[in-house]
Amino acid sequence: MSGGFPSSSWYDIKSLDKFTSNEDRAGMKDSMAKLNELIKSEIDSGIPANRIVLGGFAQGGAMTLFTGLQSEYQLAGLVVLSGYLPVRYRLMAKATKASKSVPVFQAHGTLDIVVPYKDGEKARKVLEKKGYNVEFHSYGALYSAAGDEEMLALEKFLCKIVPE
Repeated sequence: MSGGFPSSSWYDIKSLDKFTSNEDRAGMKDSMAKLNELIKSEIDSGIPANRIVLGGFAQGGAMTLFTGLQSEYQLAGLVVLSGYLPVRYRLMAKATKASKSVPVFQAHGTLDIVVPYKDGEKARKVLEKKGYNVEFHSYGALYSAAGDEEMLALEKFLCKIVPE
C-alpha cells in the first residue's frame, strides 16, 4: 500500500484484496534478514534458541511465519495474531526441518476486515497439512485487534512453551 515508498511496514502490500497475489518477496526477505540478525544477537548474548518466541500481529504475523518456517534455529514457538501465510506454496517448499517441531499459536477474529478470517484459516490448514502443531483460536467479536480472552490464551501458550 506504500507504492514502493519507504514506510514502517515489514514489506509493501500492493493490495488488501488478495494478500497472496503479487507479494513483495524482496521486502519480505529484507525483513527476514533483520529478524534473523535479532534472533542471532539474542542467541549470541546467551539466550538459547529454544527460549525465543517470534511473534507478530497482522503483517507482523505473516513475517513471523515467513521467518520462523525458514529458520535454521529450533525456536520455542511462533505467535501469529490476525496473520496470514505469505507466498504460501513457495514458503512451504523452503520450510526447514528445524521449524517442523516449533509450536504455532494462531489467533484470529472472525470479523477482521483488515486480514480476513479466511486467510488466517487457510494458513492454519496449510500448516496442519504439512504436519505443524498449530493451536488455533478464533474470536467471534474480534475485528483487527487483540482482546482479553486472546491474551489469556496466549499467556497459557507462552507458559507452556517457555517454562521458568
